[in-house]
Amino acid sequence: MHGLPLLKGRAQGAMQPVLEIELPAPRHDVGEEIAVEGRVFFQERFQVQRALSGNELIQAHLVRGDSRPLFLDVAMIWVRAYVADALENHCDTLFNLGRASPRSVVTIWHMSEPVVAQLSEDGQRIVQGYTFDEPSIELGVLMENDVPVPSAVVRIPLSMLNRHGLVAGATGTGKTKTLQLMAEQISAAGVPVFAADIKGDLSGIASPGQPNDKLLARTQKIGQNWQPRACPTEFFALGGQGNGVPLRATMSSFGPVLLSKVLGLNEVQESSLGLVFHYADQAGLPLLDLKDLRAVLTYLTSDEGKAELKSIGGLSASTVGVILRTLINFADQGAEAFFGEPEFDTADLLRVTADRRGVVSLLELPNLVDRPAVFSTFLMWLLADLFHELPEVGDIDKPKLVFFFDEAHLLFDDASKAFLDAIAQTVRLIRSKGVGIFFVTQTPKDVPDDVLAQLGSRVQHQLRAHTPNDAKALKQTVATFPKSHYDLSETLQQLGIGEAIVTVMDPDGAPTPVAWTRMRAPESLMAPTPDEVLRPGIAASALMARYGQPLDRDSAHEILARKLQAGAEEAERERLEKEASARAAADEKERQRAQAQAEREARAATRAQPRTSQRREKSMVEQITDSSAFKQFARTAGTEIVRSIFGTARRRRR
Repeated sequence: MHGLPLLKGRAQGAMQPVLEIELPAPRHDVGEEIAVEGRVFFQERFQVQRALSGNELIQAHLVRGDSRPLFLDVAMIWVRAYVADALENHCDTLFNLGRASPRSVVTIWHMSEPVVAQLSEDGQRIVQGYTFDEPSIELGVLMENDVPVPSAVVRIPLSMLNRHGLVAGATGTGKTKTLQLMAEQISAAGVPVFAADIKGDLSGIASPGQPNDKLLARTQKIGQNWQPRACPTEFFALGGQGNGVPLRATMSSFGPVLLSKVLGLNEVQESSLGLVFHYADQAGLPLLDLKDLRAVLTYLTSDEGKAELKSIGGLSASTVGVILRTLINFADQGAEAFFGEPEFDTADLLRVTADRRGVVSLLELPNLVDRPAVFSTFLMWLLADLFHELPEVGDIDKPKLVFFFDEAHLLFDDASKAFLDAIAQTVRLIRSKGVGIFFVTQTPKDVPDDVLAQLGSRVQHQLRAHTPNDAKALKQTVATFPKSHYDLSETLQQLGIGEAIVTVMDPDGAPTPVAWTRMRAPESLMAPTPDEVLRPGIAASALMARYGQPLDRDSAHEILARKLQAGAEEAERERLEKEASARAAADEKERQRAQAQAEREARAATRAQPRTSQRREKSMVEQITDSSAFKQFARTAGTEIVRSIFGTARRRRR
């Protein structure tokens, strides 16, 4: 046998073997002495209460008997009970007979070599199917004849977690608790975990659990050594809405396909949005947030951008207008906070603590229930970014990250073919990057066939068949499981809360037998951690200093604003120049008209002055010639002139 250190993490003296016992039948009393550094400090006496079924590990939690303080609350002593005959009567549960501390507890820890002699043939086959030596996480124990069998542990190999899985079941059947207990053990194995907390009840993973009689009775029946413990947890909040480090993405990295899913665009509009992203890349317009994309769309529909819109093949102004209106409505719902900088680096999801426990990254989403497409698509962006950034690692002993996709049906609702193809490709290829994905939803039919076919592990909680659609979903669910001795159409409706039908992949990649399983209980708090407990840790997080304050650097909005401003200023300058030129031309024309008028007036004045003088002289002549004497003289002079020239005169008519 072997002992665990009493002073964990501190210097200590040499440890003596604590106890080695053999329980040959029919021995009923066991005395234990525990020695530390050569001194016996505690003694208890126990009595056999009921039978062991085979080789099992007894775990005693003993407290100092003296008054000196302990560094830890309990000191754990591990005892291996050697049993000569598996059918003989040996202890499974011990109770205290001596005058020991009331805090002393002894429980049983079942070994990986379970005894299957008392199980049915089907039960033995199930036990053999889940018996393997490599590291694994425990889901629960086999149920046979409505009784849990503690020695028949149902588990998943760590190396098979990157073959993905599905956790399904009706509301209130224990899906979230299954997610919680899996995340706890995966973290303890040194693997980081990411999960989304929609309802706000998963935050308890950051706090130790609180024992009660009902919980301890359940864990005792399944042989679970339940100890309250918390997981190292980092809280994130999408866009800073909620308790956690703000998580943002730039519009460019988010891309047109994911954004179309969020906006509910049809395939034509989705392809048009892709052309807009392409134009922005070619034009050197960084798309960092929503206002950048709105600025590009507004520019393309403006007078200044009409020529460039026309140059983008297959993009109509009406389609751009529809996208722009949809985007404005999206922004009015508060989506501005989700996009921008600093952009989250998905490498921060791959952290482990100094004691080699994986950090549980929990995305709080209580304020986004009315915008389910936003969060589900954002989670898909995280996966796509991980796929892009992580190197190929092939098959490894344990994954680099396990990603729990809660309320997965929201991701696939009303999704376009391009979006579904992108999901299927990501799920298929990200396995080689060392990332495992578990979809959490109500029924397998919520997941597209191309994705469902790639999920190696299945944990199916109770299903109900109250309606024809429920009955159809039940039938489809049964068809997705391997053949077994269970009548799954009945069994799935008979499962209790915290029970599930399980099949996983064994280390060789083959499906394990279908097992009716009573699930383990989470050891962290099965309720939300109070906000007053969360806030100090979130504020002190190193990631808060990195991602807490939003940035607004130069991007498409500012570039186009300057371009439009410069265009407006140029247009204004040209307008002013045209106005000035027009005024100058008008002034010149007026000057020329005035000059011409002046010249005309001058010429008219010049011509008018001689005529006036002549008129005055003619008037004097007229005054002389008008006289009768002048007229008589003129007639006489005329006659004489004619006679002198022609030598004759005109005869007088009689």
